[in-house]
Amino acid sequence: MTDRGETYAIEAAAKVAQEVPLATLAPHFDKARICLTDFYSCAFEAAGLPWSQQAEAVAEPSPTGATIIGAAKRAVPGDAAFANAVRGHGLVREDMHPGSIAHLGIVVWPALLAAAQEHRISGEDFLAGAVVGYEMGGRLGRALVTPEVARLFRPTGLVGPVAAAAAVARALRLPVDVTASALSLAANTAGGMNQWPHHGADEMYFHPGFAVRNALTSVRLAQAGAWGSPAILEGESGLLAAFARVTDGAALELFPTKVEAEIATVFNKDVPACNFAQSPAQTALAALQKAGKPASEIGEVRLETYDAALNYPGCASLGPFGTPLAAKMSIAFGVAAALDAGEIAETNYQKLDDAAIKRLIGAMRFDVSPELNAAFPGKQGARVTLRFLDGSETACAHDDIHFATPELIVSRFNRHGRDLLGQDRAEQLGKAIEMLASLDDAARVASLGGLETST
Repeated sequence: MTDRGETYAIEAAAKVAQEVPLATLAPHFDKARICLTDFYSCAFEAAGLPWSQQAEAVAEPSPTGATIIGAAKRAVPGDAAFANAVRGHGLVREDMHPGSIAHLGIVVWPALLAAAQEHRISGEDFLAGAVVGYEMGGRLGRALVTPEVARLFRPTGLVGPVAAAAAVARALRLPVDVTASALSLAANTAGGMNQWPHHGADEMYFHPGFAVRNALTSVRLAQAGAWGSPAILEGESGLLAAFARVTDGAALELFPTKVEAEIATVFNKDVPACNFAQSPAQTALAALQKAGKPASEIGEVRLETYDAALNYPGCASLGPFGTPLAAKMSIAFGVAAALDAGEIAETNYQKLDDAAIKRLIGAMRFDVSPELNAAFPGKQGARVTLRFLDGSETACAHDDIHFATPELIVSRFNRHGRDLLGQDRAEQLGKAIEMLASLDDAARVASLGGLETST
């Protein structure tokens, strides 16, 4: 509270973040554990990819530092968190918060994992911090991220630093005033341009790394006594004014009554592609399976979607595609590749010059559906009509994305964890995540994610 008796949005958020009862947070611990499991499975599978290796290479080594997932190397906490955020984002299969168009897990989890190896944090506090971090990122994103903002700036880069700082501050049970300064300082690091989809360039992978490293630095600065602007969110030159051109901080209330917690609205991706490309590809594939005909007989693909999907950079691209990332962002490529392959798989996005895929992209027509527009972001549906060369048509509609089930998430974790860590260590990590709420020290969940180091 200021000396004028006025409470600013960041102060109110900090107070709720620290004082929200455990009884409010605990019902979401199961969802949090699934999201952590999903984060780990993505990081395992992406550990050998170029961007993951680059982030590990620049991490400053520290024998007593924090774990880099799937590696024997330990690094200073901020660099380890950076590397882990990049790995969690490396497949483009991270969890998704539709209301903010942001990927909150890839900032919340790396920050908490690093903090847990620097400070003693119980499993219960670790999970409580995660739920608060998702809430902070989700509520801020709903207030800040409009389609116009998302065309220019990366939503995860805008809300990620504050979300991660909130998670760590709650896990550490920092005083409210210190928490407020940590959040304010973190807000000053919001950034990330959305130029990369136009080229399929690599900076996307590093956005969450910058966010989480800045969040950890912001928390440490606040602990050291640094004071952040109390009106950093709704002030005349604050975050909302700078990016969204608004100054109303009322929508930033955390855990409002009769409103679903933000982590409950997060979904886990079934396939490794852009959020907006998921439902169209799933619906198109269902239409083809319904028709029982080969993709080679398709003459036209009519896709109904919504404005936010077509307006997000890279999503309306018809090619050419210079990198797999550019293909993963393109709705047209995702649909065409799924139809051609008869499945949605990582290998689809390696076929950048495939003639059959190019033909199907050329046969594609887009329409915006008022109904799908109205349903977004609560639901992200698609309608696809396939017109075949013989004149017949088959249509299919999905009201929403088909999400990855907990069973699929655990299966992916087990498979890729076993491949990278070995069966015994992967099983130990899975058990630690399962028992996380009862652990006295959450560092075990972080340390088991790396390879054993030789002594």
